[in-house]
Amino acid sequence: MSSENGLFSSSPEKERRFEAISGVILAIFAAFLAITNLGGGKFDSDKITSTNEKANAFAWYQSKSLKKNMLENQRDFIQILMKADVIKKDKAPALDTMIESLENEIQEYKKEKKELLLGSQAVGKENWAQEVNGAYGKITGALEWEKKIDRLSQSGNKFDISILFLEICLVLGAISLVMQNERIRITFIAMMISLGLIGSVYGIQAFLLAISIH
Repeated sequence: MSSENGLFSSSPEKERRFEAISGVILAIFAAFLAITNLGGGKFDSDKITSTNEKANAFAWYQSKSLKKNMLENQRDFIQILMKADVIKKDKAPALDTMIESLENEIQEYKKEKKELLLGSQAVGKENWAQEVNGAYGKITGALEWEKKIDRLSQSGNKFDISILFLEICLVLGAISLVMQNERIRITFIAMMISLGLIGSVYGIQAFLLAISIH
């Protein structure tokens, strides 16, 4: 009789212990899911900002290309007129000076375009040509923004996978709490822990990748 009492008295205690352990594990994974959701949202915003900056950089680059092409057309037109002897020879020195001035502007636009495409750090201080708010060397190139967007996309994919595994993990954990069969309970909690750990690893990788970009 005493053994039976011991058996039945230990069952509720075992039940409470199981629920307490499962609850703690669920709370830990739920907290990590919340942090992962927050991080994913933050870095998604960074991706949108970077996409806009990339579009602005390419638009700026195209603007410089148009201005450079206009100057090249002017230079070529003057050279054609000079070769065709349409312009009087006494005007040649002034036109040569104009061509030289146009060449200088064209070369300046070439440097600006390169800096806008590659970024100030990539072209080196000696090739800084474009100023921002009165300072040189502050340009983040269009290709740099593109690379950052690619890295943020990779990070975003890892955040999505992490969130998926963690959400499934919480569902399995919740199911384990209502199961009556001990073997099934253990199976569900083992699956919960496994998926939770996988989701956590992906989440940590996503954070490390996103932080390395900044």
